[in-house]
Amino acid sequence: MQYEPIKRSLGRIFAGSLFLRKTLYFLLDLLLLRTWHVKKALRKIGNAFPDEVFVLDAGSGFGQYSWRMSRMNSHWKIKAIDINREQIEDCNSFFRKTGLSDRVIFDYGDLTTLHDINSYNLILSVDVMEHIEQDILVFQNFHRSLKDNGILLISTPSDKGGSDVNNEEGESFIDEHVRDGYSIKDITEKLSRAGFRNIEAGYTYGRPGNISWHLSMKIPIKMLNASYLFFIFLPLYYLIIFPVSIILNVFDLLITHKSGTGLLVTARK
Repeated sequence: MQYEPIKRSLGRIFAGSLFLRKTLYFLLDLLLLRTWHVKKALRKIGNAFPDEVFVLDAGSGFGQYSWRMSRMNSHWKIKAIDINREQIEDCNSFFRKTGLSDRVIFDYGDLTTLHDINSYNLILSVDVMEHIEQDILVFQNFHRSLKDNGILLISTPSDKGGSDVNNEEGESFIDEHVRDGYSIKDITEKLSRAGFRNIEAGYTYGRPGNISWHLSMKIPIKMLNASYLFFIFLPLYYLIIFPVSIILNVFDLLITHKSGTGLLVTARK
């Protein structure tokens, strides 16, 4: 299933207007369960840092996490990088219009060639590592880029059905993924080899979150891959399933999961 073309189409629809862009961020905050888990982790991490924090949003996409972090603390200085130049230009334009470009900047960047040294207190990587074959190299680059005692926060699919793969013969729901997901052991060992310590990994997208994802993401994406005409029916569809997804997301956030299709990982340099 091709996901990037849909993302590009959404980006064009919500680009330009400040109101529409903020609406996009608001909707992503509500619908994407990973955002709920990442926001919870960021609030906890934020309490451990002094006022001035240097952050790398590693694989920034639409820029919603940079937007969220910029609003969490006005002293945080954020550099956001991505390999999609169109999204970078779009995000820079938006943040200039909102008056935040003095502390949030977007730039082209390939994580496999990241060469910053001792530059950041926090690196955030959301839904990125499943797209990169050379993951150990990226983890090493992250470690080198962090200041001493800096924190890495990763959200990525797990091997317990992440990318909607449930057996060895299964294929990823998202064609752009190079791996279906990490086991806790696998990602912990790779981060340790890269030099990280105090590694903590937990499951997200347990049973309630997985149901919510199917309702709020998989079904709409499948419809849009069939035909963009389904854009017309999406508002009505979400009007029906939105309250159900919100309730399921709340349960997923509050429950400690023994298994799940997502992983949330923190590690220190």
